Amino acid sequence: MAKNGQPNRLIHEKSPYLLQHAYNPVDWFPWSEEAFTKAEAEAKPIFLSIGYSTCHWCHVMERESFEDQEIAEILNRSFISIKVDREERPDIDHIYMTVCQAMTGQGGWPLTVVMTPEKQPFFSGTYFPKTGQGRMVGLREILLQIADLWNTDRVKVLAAGKNISQTLEDHLSHAESSGDLDEAVLQDAFHTLKENFDPVYGGFGQAPKFPTPQNLCFLLRYWKVYHEDQALKIVVETLTHMFQGGIYDHIGYGFARYSTDEKWLIPHFEKMLYDNALLAIAYLETYQATKNELFKEVTEEILTYIQRDMTAPEGGFYSAEDADSEGVEGKFYLWTPGEIKAILGENDGEAFCRFYDITQKGNFEGENVPNLINQKTLSQTKIFQEQRAKLLEEREKRIHPFKDDKILTSWNGLMVAAFSIAARVLEDEKWAQGAARCADFILKKLRNDNGRLLARFRQGEAAYLGYIDDYAFLTWGLIEMYQASFQPKYLQEALLLSQDLVTHFYDDQKGGFFLYGDDGEQLIARPKEIYDGATPSGNSVTALNFLKLARLTGQHEWEEKALGILRTFSPTVSQYPSGYSYLLMALLFRLSDTQEIVLVSPNGLSSLREMIREINHQFRPFTVVLAADQTLEKDIPFMKGYTPQNGQVTAYVCRNFSCQAPITDINQLQTLLDDSQIQM
Repeated sequence: MAKNGQPNRLIHEKSPYLLQHAYNPVDWFPWSEEAFTKAEAEAKPIFLSIGYSTCHWCHVMERESFEDQEIAEILNRSFISIKVDREERPDIDHIYMTVCQAMTGQGGWPLTVVMTPEKQPFFSGTYFPKTGQGRMVGLREILLQIADLWNTDRVKVLAAGKNISQTLEDHLSHAESSGDLDEAVLQDAFHTLKENFDPVYGGFGQAPKFPTPQNLCFLLRYWKVYHEDQALKIVVETLTHMFQGGIYDHIGYGFARYSTDEKWLIPHFEKMLYDNALLAIAYLETYQATKNELFKEVTEEILTYIQRDMTAPEGGFYSAEDADSEGVEGKFYLWTPGEIKAILGENDGEAFCRFYDITQKGNFEGENVPNLINQKTLSQTKIFQEQRAKLLEEREKRIHPFKDDKILTSWNGLMVAAFSIAARVLEDEKWAQGAARCADFILKKLRNDNGRLLARFRQGEAAYLGYIDDYAFLTWGLIEMYQASFQPKYLQEALLLSQDLVTHFYDDQKGGFFLYGDDGEQLIARPKEIYDGATPSGNSVTALNFLKLARLTGQHEWEEKALGILRTFSPTVSQYPSGYSYLLMALLFRLSDTQEIVLVSPNGLSSLREMIREINHQFRPFTVVLAADQTLEKDIPFMKGYTPQNGQVTAYVCRNFSCQAPITDINQLQTLLDDSQIQM
């Protein structure tokens, strides 16, 4: 334990979150057999604390309790204490978060669980202050009461833990399929999102407001299929208002995690890689659909932020930036009029303050989060480009928020997808290069000797067998990489990963995919997740991945597996369709007329550029494109039959399992694509 500046066991870990607690006086263990063996030998309960490095309330609980000698003495005397980074161990986090939600009706981080040495939980909650405050009970009282109960009525505690664990296992085990999902769930989801839409400030529901980009991507596809203008309007207004708000960093770019108010004005200042990846995709697709230049510019700024601040020298992407700096939430991002004018000069400073709502009164604890909420002419942001650059240069001199520099395969997969779609839609090679560097790094460095994908890389160490999200999100990224570059290796890697996912994660009895593999640590339950929350679920992404792979390869078994996912979770999804918007994107792909285009060139990829540009010009979410290549013929046997017509670049277009005559004229291709209105 930490005493006189001596570290505890966490000092040997790679996780930034665990290392933040390495000098606590609490005798922390990482999740390990050592901890459970000691708990069993000493007949002590386990105190499990789960969080992540950029979690504001995790920091608060550490300062109040885990750095406190009195709390440490209670924990060290009566408990075995374990710290877990939820981003490294989503399997552990998912199981015990489900317990917390079931027991208390809510969840979040820090997650606090007390359990038996057999890992069976009997108490849970989230943040607790050291001592009681109003109706909130204090951690000190909780620990003393649990320790007393453990010593005086342990049989009752053990029985409670066993009952909760059995209930948990039943809850996490989805029933066998009971029918197909149909159009009704799509329409239910749309109407729920429409009812929850905020017509004044965009987004859904009341404060706090989260971006939920997969809802927006679903609505874009719903608009495309049903020609429902309201769906597109919701997307456009939400993305516009989010950009105007303080949730967007107008000086250094990128989005914060969420807004504490309905206007998107005051963010919770942490920035997460996954939010920015998914939002970049939403802005890109909406730019494709509307040709609104604002959405293109926001996308480019998000990816610029990622390249500048969140990219490792090896090519992978870092996980997050904290909300706090110097122990103060948001301090890095706040401004006063005096600071602005000192940097820009009186006249430019005055104009900037007026445009970005920087006032003497302030909008956050006497200082200001720059925003454009009251601006009607957003195109004028270009006028202040030079001033923003000066402010960014000055801001760089401040003490930066903590950066979680671990590289997670799952979140990197999302960013590979975002960079790849940007390369394809915006025709900018630098985004393709960013995607390739990351994808190549992950494929090279985050695999073990057996070829199994690994979940986390930091300081030269790759660790933890990959979870479903690692496989699903990286496969998504690789499919997008192939669609952007037509380099066969990325499609081949997507197929290999998908086969590995089936081998280790598929439930042959009830369908769907487990969160962790059959070769991973076996916990008290083996859950499957379908809810599309802060990120889409691995099952949802896998369903759409497999449908696309089926169209790209002609291998029908991928479609069967995707349909199995839809059937397995149909009872759950039917209860609240809007909670599964990414899965509904897979359903839309399944039910819509899809297009498969094979491009053949006698002169290599460069000669395909004009046809590729024509295909990418519009928003075509139900289209997949192949470039004929001999190295793919093993995986895609039907490709052998496609040859250039009359020595010219040729497009073979198939729609709804029916193929058209080969096309060599770009105008013919344009006409055919424009006539291909997607119908249900």
